[in-house]
Amino acid sequence: MEPLQRILPKNYTKPIWRAIMEFDMIKPGDRIMVGLSGGKDSSFLLYALWVLQKQTMIPFDLAAVSVDPGFSEMRPGPRLQALCDSMQIPLFLEELPLMKDVIFTGKSNDSPCARCAFFRRGAVNRVAVKEGYNKLALGHHHDDAVETFLMSILYSGQITTFLPVTPQDRAGITVIRPIIYLREKEIRAAKKFFPFEPISSCCPRDGNSTRSDVKKLIHQLHEENHSIYDNLSAAMRFKPEKAVLWPPSLTREEMRERYIQKIAEKEISL
Repeated sequence: MEPLQRILPKNYTKPIWRAIMEFDMIKPGDRIMVGLSGGKDSSFLLYALWVLQKQTMIPFDLAAVSVDPGFSEMRPGPRLQALCDSMQIPLFLEELPLMKDVIFTGKSNDSPCARCAFFRRGAVNRVAVKEGYNKLALGHHHDDAVETFLMSILYSGQITTFLPVTPQDRAGITVIRPIIYLREKEIRAAKKFFPFEPISSCCPRDGNSTRSDVKKLIHQLHEENHSIYDNLSAAMRFKPEKAVLWPPSLTREEMRERYIQKIAEKEISL
């Protein structure tokens, strides 16, 4: 790959620093490990933190961890190692050759995507703790947050999404998402100054998942109304006290008590 320039345009540094400062993501002396898949998002995140590491007055260490689930005979390790070597960043590669069997043949009611995320998260947490890193940086961007927000409503009946900073008490590390204010299209456009060619996903379900369906839905709705994405984004940060929602449904026991109360009110009024 081409030699990397340790430079980041202002229209990228500004939203990244905004996220770091607004959510207090990085403190002096932090040891940050980036979850590196080789896709465009995690690769750009690693590069961006590498650039900011030189520019900032907040000292922090930087490393990368990658989990190879063995979905394909093509191993991403050599290309990821070359990327990290070009920035002189340590890479910890965790190979889980049996993971694909557990994910796609497991008897759990969870979806393969949920099982995959669970095992990947466990693997990177183990490496981070073992190597003494206290922060795990993930390459989730703004589109990911909005899609997760809509997915939770449509598929689980909950109003939720992931947070920019998530302490993981059991593992003793904190997950941070420094590029949370960048749109996916901005990360794609970063190839102008970050020439790394992303590694294609080897997941058998890539492009055929609930998330990809929601991504297509948002795109279709945006074609009809260009305010759709911004409205979803605004709803994601809506103040709870301003929300107008139905109250929780009553339990059987609460319904019985309500009925008894109405009868008592009737007798008093007679």
